[in-house]
Amino acid sequence: MLTLKLQRGGLVSTLAAHSRTDTSVVFQERASEALTLLDLPVAREHLDSAAQRASAEHWSYTHFLGYLLDGELQERNRKRVELNMQFAKFPIVKRIADFDFNAQPSIDRRLIDELKTGRYLSEGRNIIFLGPPGVGKTMLAIGLAVLVAEMGHRVYFTTALDLAAKLGKSIERNQLHRQLNMLMQPKVLVIDEVGYLQLDRVHANLLFQVICNRYERNQAIILTSNKAFGEWGQVFAEDSVMASAALDRFLHRSTVINIRRESYRLKEKRHAGASSNSVSQMDSRSTSNNL
Repeated sequence: MLTLKLQRGGLVSTLAAHSRTDTSVVFQERASEALTLLDLPVAREHLDSAAQRASAEHWSYTHFLGYLLDGELQERNRKRVELNMQFAKFPIVKRIADFDFNAQPSIDRRLIDELKTGRYLSEGRNIIFLGPPGVGKTMLAIGLAVLVAEMGHRVYFTTALDLAAKLGKSIERNQLHRQLNMLMQPKVLVIDEVGYLQLDRVHANLLFQVICNRYERNQAIILTSNKAFGEWGQVFAEDSVMASAALDRFLHRSTVINIRRESYRLKEKRHAGASSNSVSQMDSRSTSNNL
């Protein structure tokens, strides 16, 4: 009788173990299906390996769930940043880390570090880089915009001339309102090379509308220009009233960075010229010695 009871007890335990295993398999399959239905492909792909690791390392349920979803969130963030970078239309990707601050000591590095945090976005604060061509204005503007894209926000890059031309074409197609609304969507709008070429009155007015609309919605603009503010009448088709109104809105919430140094390109050209002269002098001396 005792032997029979032991055998029955072992049989019950075995059946219970099989039942738990079958139940686990069923719920694991349901979990996999649920992750698919919830559009969580990364979590589904790592479900088995994460479950095995959780069992081996005795994770809590919340630890397991957090670990499983973390990979999904990281992949979604990577895709979001990738789309943001495509939407931005940068002519080239530049980063603040690559900027040579030693070559431009007039720039306050602490101010750039503060802007890197992105706090200006919630304030709708504009950033203006002023200075002659070739001092790094565009590189800094792109570098800050790239950081915003990596924070998960949409950004858009354009030159002032391209922006005016695009808006001008939208008038011809009766799509100006739609185009202006699209320019309100990015968290940051980068307008490069303001003042390099003078705009006619129609295009100047269109640029003014963009500035006004984003100002009213607390949407930041990063702008680069080779013109001092006193010369902005030239930017707006010699209309000092429009220029003053644009500056009033632009500077109300703004950070202005004035770069007062020699152009990188001119500096490199001068150094290249000095090297060329040095080589020529050495060749002349060598020729004289040979003679």
